[in-house]
Amino acid sequence: MKAMTLVGKKVPLELQQREDLTPDAGQVVVRLSTAALNRRDYWITVGLYPGIKPPVVLGSDGAGVVLACGDGVDRGWEGQNVILNPGIGWGDDPAVQSEQFHILGLPEDGTFASEVVVPVEQLHRKPECLTWEESAAIPLAGTTAYRALFAQGNAKPDDRILITGIGGGVATFALQFATAIGAEVWVTSSSTAKIDRAISLGAKGGFDYREEGWEKRFAAKVGAPDLIIDSAGGPGYGGLVGLAAPGGRIINYGATAGAPESIDMFKLFWKQLRLQGSTMGSSDDFSGMVDLVEKYQIKPVIDAVYSLEDTNQAIARMRSSPQFGKYVLKIA
Repeated sequence: MKAMTLVGKKVPLELQQREDLTPDAGQVVVRLSTAALNRRDYWITVGLYPGIKPPVVLGSDGAGVVLACGDGVDRGWEGQNVILNPGIGWGDDPAVQSEQFHILGLPEDGTFASEVVVPVEQLHRKPECLTWEESAAIPLAGTTAYRALFAQGNAKPDDRILITGIGGGVATFALQFATAIGAEVWVTSSSTAKIDRAISLGAKGGFDYREEGWEKRFAAKVGAPDLIIDSAGGPGYGGLVGLAAPGGRIINYGATAGAPESIDMFKLFWKQLRLQGSTMGSSDDFSGMVDLVEKYQIKPVIDAVYSLEDTNQAIARMRSSPQFGKYVLKIA
């Protein structure tokens, strides 16, 4: 098998030839057809992620065919087309992940390879409505968006929803999922082209978050959002607190802009807002996400497809976040 391997911190991944994989009890080997990149992979390669321990094969998203089953695994899985749930060991509490929870691709070898070994419970049948490239695009980002919107945000068809920083994989899925159920969706971005692309996917419109006072213009033109899905935090977070409707919800699945400078506590309690964190998702969230994709025939947005050998090129492009949607690797 071949694998793009992290051999050290702050160095490009190295294409290695390795022995073919053998599953232990309760595991399966999947021959991967496609994989997909996430912002997590970029942060690992630049050394800004906890628990980096080379050598390790990166990659959390993958789709392929089950090659072999270990002891205790139903042999009926062999030859099946599958996608992988990258969240391992969530635990029994749907409200929060266990201490054992981790994501495929660190610390365990992931999907930037021709084969991967995973626990059998991570398998899910490949949606027939999706291509191999589309199937690899949905697991991590799709699950994160689904949990933020529905399990944590309680999104409903009559909600007005604001999604900040449109263009990334999670934000794009959140847009597609929210419009699929009939919600009114607005977006922010620093790119007019990305706002226009979001409108073509069903958004009502967008605002440039770099422009001072955009929140006031949003409130005057649109009104107050019932639900805000945010991944930035940072100095602009206080503006979201002011913008949210009374009884509104602000869900954060990241903090790429750092910690907020301040939060107006009066607005927080007087408007009875709910500030909620969200990370990845449970196995139920993963299954619910796949069901939603199939029910509404949602096609993931893929920005570009690379070969496995060009993984470093794809990761390098993520530095400036030019993409709209997902970067996918075609493996076999």
